[in-house]
Amino acid sequence: MSRIAKQPITLAANINIDVQGHSVKVKGPKGEMTLELHPTVNVDHKDNELNINPVNETSWAMAGTMRALLANVVEGVTNGFNKKLQLVGVGYRVAMKGKDLDLNLGFSHPVVYSAPDGITFETPSNTEIVVNGIDKQQVGQVAAEIRAIRPPEPYKGKGVKYADERLYRKEAKKA
Repeated sequence: MSRIAKQPITLAANINIDVQGHSVKVKGPKGEMTLELHPTVNVDHKDNELNINPVNETSWAMAGTMRALLANVVEGVTNGFNKKLQLVGVGYRVAMKGKDLDLNLGFSHPVVYSAPDGITFETPSNTEIVVNGIDKQQVGQVAAEIRAIRPPEPYKGKGVKYADERLYRKEAKKA
């Protein structure tokens, strides 16, 4: 049995929920999202709580998954999500060009990364990037794509890394 699925999702006063069959539409101050539920799961909306119930006893795992996804949707439209990235390396820098990122990462040319719909970028300094959005999966995917342009290398640690990422450095080869 899933312990996650048994926990209710508490809703703030400024959240509107519309449950129609297996589709849940959530509106909040940051925006609006829709989540399609698995057919083996039902949602009960009472007062300011959402409860996830499996259709039968064998679908508790799916109920836990759907509860976590729905909690992420509620959190996203309420507060939003962000990922912080850091550029490490001499001459590595980032600048905003409209809504796009202009990255100088040691290549012979600058790399321009365009923001997809629902994603905004911030650059607090010329070596930091903050990816913001209401969809947790999309924020993580965009951050991973930016990191993949120049992932950190194991000898000097140069590249694009997550702010909370711990790099394991290798010792240089000896002659």
